Amino acid sequence: MLKSFRVNVQVLNWVALAGILLVGCGEIPEGETPEPAPDDEYYEFQQFILSDYELPAVIALPDETAKIGASVKPEVIHNESFKWEINVGPNFCMHIEDFGNDKGLVKGKKKKLGEQDIFKLKYMVDEENLIVYERILDVKGSSDAASSVGVEHKSYHVYAERQIAGVTYILESRQEGFEKRIINLMTKSIRSFREVEE
Repeated sequence: MLKSFRVNVQVLNWVALAGILLVGCGEIPEGETPEPAPDDEYYEFQQFILSDYELPAVIALPDETAKIGASVKPEVIHNESFKWEINVGPNFCMHIEDFGNDKGLVKGKKKKLGEQDIFKLKYMVDEENLIVYERILDVKGSSDAASSVGVEHKSYHVYAERQIAGVTYILESRQEGFEKRIINLMTKSIRSFREVEE
């Protein structure tokens, strides 16, 4: 019995050592972050091809597992030749617009946002072709203002510029924005926007 126990302990030691060596070989160098696997990153999303709506692109959109009231089939509204609206249930609405060969549109949007004085802005993502920002109404009422003045009005927004087949598209949230969770999902959708492979 004791001999059998010692053999089992030795086997366990070898298994543990092999496991440590395997894990050690796959270590990520210090200061680097691992690239998430696409399947893990987009597990609450479904691929949606926009070719039927005169847009040669594919985008990942939240599915019913995202728990945002998403319908199974996204709805695309395409009444004008250069504008699209994608709705996924009542809580996800994204606008896409064709800007031809214009570029630097995110930079222009940031300039315009910087010139307004109605809202305080805080950038959560600030990239050359993508911005995500928090917008808070800047209430400047007097001391005898109504009690409703000063109530915080906060919303979140995303604005991005993407190239498909040499054409610039703007993808953005609706003007009034959304809650942070919806904007995070929308940002992931925008990052997935790419030319559809024939």
